[in-house]
Amino acid sequence: MNLIAHLTCFVAVAEELHFGRAAQRLGMAQPQLSQRLKRLEGELGVRLVDRSSRHVGLTDPGRRLLDEAREILARVQRVYGLTERSPDTGTLRAGVPGELGAGTVAALIGAFRERRPDTVLDLRSLGTTAQVEQLADGSLDVGIVRHPVETHGLVVGPVAAEPLGVLLPESSPWAGAAEVHLSDLAGSELAVFPRDEAPEAYDRLLADCARHGYQPAAVHDSPNPDFTLGLVLAGRAVALTPYAEPPPGLTWRPLLGRPLLTRLSCAWRRGTDEAGPVGDFADTVADVLRERAAAAPREAAVRPRLVVRPASAFLA
Repeated sequence: MNLIAHLTCFVAVAEELHFGRAAQRLGMAQPQLSQRLKRLEGELGVRLVDRSSRHVGLTDPGRRLLDEAREILARVQRVYGLTERSPDTGTLRAGVPGELGAGTVAALIGAFRERRPDTVLDLRSLGTTAQVEQLADGSLDVGIVRHPVETHGLVVGPVAAEPLGVLLPESSPWAGAAEVHLSDLAGSELAVFPRDEAPEAYDRLLADCARHGYQPAAVHDSPNPDFTLGLVLAGRAVALTPYAEPPPGLTWRPLLGRPLLTRLSCAWRRGTDEAGPVGDFADTVADVLRERAAAAPREAAVRPRLVVRPASAFLA
C-alpha cells in the first residue's frame, strides 16, 4: 500500500467532510477515493470516517490520526524540497498521458536532454487522475495533465489547446474527404481513453461530440495508442486525436469547424523552484506541442493556443 497516497486521501476527506469535494480536490474519481480510504481503514484496523447519505464525520481514531497525517505529509514535502535545492543534477520524475504518441515522447526526451544533460528524465505513463494524486503525495515532480481537471495545491503551466481530428481506416467513406463533419460519424463506435484516467476531460469530450451531432454507437475504453490503432484498423471504431502521422492502413482527417480541442498543460507542486528542471520540462513540452502542430498536413495545421490560466477555468 502507498501509505502517503492513502494518507493524502484521508486528509482531503477529513478537511472537506465531503467525498465529492475531496475527490474533486485530488482530481480523482469518488469511488477510487472511497476504495483507498477503506483500504487505509482496513490496514489500520479502525474506522476513520463515519459515512451516511447526509453526513460525513471523523471518528475518534480519525480525529487522532488527522494531525499525525498532516505532519507526515508535511515531512514528505520537506524531504522532496531538500532534493530540489540541487536543480542541476538528479532525476526528474514526470508523468505523461499514454496517448501522447511515440514520436512526441521521443521528441520530448531528446529536447529535454539538450536543455538538462545532467538531469535524468524518468517518464511514467499515467492518466491525469494518477498524476494529480502522485503530484500531491510527492511521488511525481511534474506531469502533463488533461483539462478540465481540479488541481488544488498545484501550479498549472501554459495550456496548449490543440484541435482533434478523426482517425479512420483507409477504407472509410470519409477517408478521402478534405474535412469530416463530426455528425458524419453518427453510428460509428468510438475508441477513447478510459474515463478513470481523466473523468472531467472524458465527460467533456463526449458532451461536445453529442452537441455537434455525434453520439457513438458504443464507446471502447482504450488504455494505450496501440489498442486504439488495432480497433480502428479492424474497423471496430474511430478515434478522435490530435494530428500524428498515421500508420499504413489508416488516415487522419481534420474535423470541419474544429469543434473539438484537447487541452494539455504541465502541472507541479506549489512551492517548486520553477527555474529548475520542472520549469525547463514545462518549456520543453510547450515547444514539442508547437512542433507537432506544425508537422500536420496543411489543411490540419492549426497551431495550439498557449494561454496561462488556472485549471479551474476549464471546469465549466
